[in-house]
Amino acid sequence: MTMILEHLPAGPLMVNCFVLGDGGSREAVVIDPGGNVREIVDILNRAHLDLKYIINTHGHWDHTGGNSELKKKAGGLILIHPSEQCRGFSPDAHLNEGDVVTFGPHALKVLETPGHSPGGLSLYSPEINAVFVGDLLFAGSIGRTDLAGGSFEVLVKSVRDKIFPLGDQTRVLPGHGPMTTVGQEKRFNPFLKGVRL
Repeated sequence: MTMILEHLPAGPLMVNCFVLGDGGSREAVVIDPGGNVREIVDILNRAHLDLKYIINTHGHWDHTGGNSELKKKAGGLILIHPSEQCRGFSPDAHLNEGDVVTFGPHALKVLETPGHSPGGLSLYSPEINAVFVGDLLFAGSIGRTDLAGGSFEVLVKSVRDKIFPLGDQTRVLPGHGPMTTVGQEKRFNPFLKGVRL
């Protein structure tokens, strides 16, 4: 069964919120519901999906702002890395390197990718050859490292060790802005010049 993948800009900072679902089991996950909960619920309802998990790539408010309302309206367990500060919501469980999140026959592999925040996560789908990176990496840029717990050196190491090995053709679905690819960022991202495997 083909994975359902929907995207919408959510919340005041236009976070890329992703709705992933399975047409057979009707199980779904939502990544980074920063707001616009009514629209997220509409997507779930239109596709007749039941929300299994709400996954946060990190704990910043613009990515987590819709957590509590979405859980109240659609259910689902809130998942986040244990190192992240959680304000305004309570996680139901934690995610760590090597964990696998499943919905129907589909799987997301959890990668620990700190740097923008101490417990930043990326979620890799081999099935669609795409990685959801939150604010680790953008098209032509990287996430801020001047916030509490941020580190430029740690961020670059995360990109080098966890994202680059996924292969040049892997699609990068960031927390803000347009999609890119690993190969594109290897070649042209000015913040990653000189970074090699």
